Amino acid sequence: MARKISITKEMLIESAFDMTREEGLAQVTARRLATKTNCSTQPIFRVYSSMDQLYDEVYEKAIDFFAEFYQEYRGNSEVPFTNLGMAYIEFAGKEPQLFQMLFMGEKRCNASLFGMLNGKTSALHKEIAKAKAQGAKDPSGIFMKMWIFIHGAACMMTTGDYDLSMEETKGLLEEAFGSFTK
Repeated sequence: MARKISITKEMLIESAFDMTREEGLAQVTARRLATKTNCSTQPIFRVYSSMDQLYDEVYEKAIDFFAEFYQEYRGNSEVPFTNLGMAYIEFAGKEPQLFQMLFMGEKRCNASLFGMLNGKTSALHKEIAKAKAQGAKDPSGIFMKMWIFIHGAACMMTTGDYDLSMEETKGLLEEAFGSFTK
């Protein structure tokens, strides 16, 4: 009679994702994951041929997590790119390890930042269309200018160097959009 498998792929990915949220992907090793799931490393390598394969799944789960965060974000600005920027900055503050992995790490599973923002959320396409509808002449160019500010603020949020309120952030993003459309 075959032995019952008690450690599932779902258990491993959930544990690895939780570890990544808490400590960063670099801290997810086979031994540490085995300890967290109360097993040996054997079930991990029964499911995954390498840790890179597991990391790819953690990364995909993190993309889904960000997409869900963005979809649930309740921004209240009619100014293009403002709600996207605020969600991105807030995500950086609430999930610094995931933010660093997704948006600052070298390994992005061959996904560009543009691809991630447009992938499961279509966020960027929606914001560009909104800017166009409001008369912006070069919405993609405006986005690039805004993105430098947005990404910089989010990076500062992960290090604790960002001390503006979300209301102040909203005002700055709206002001920046206005400046770039002149």
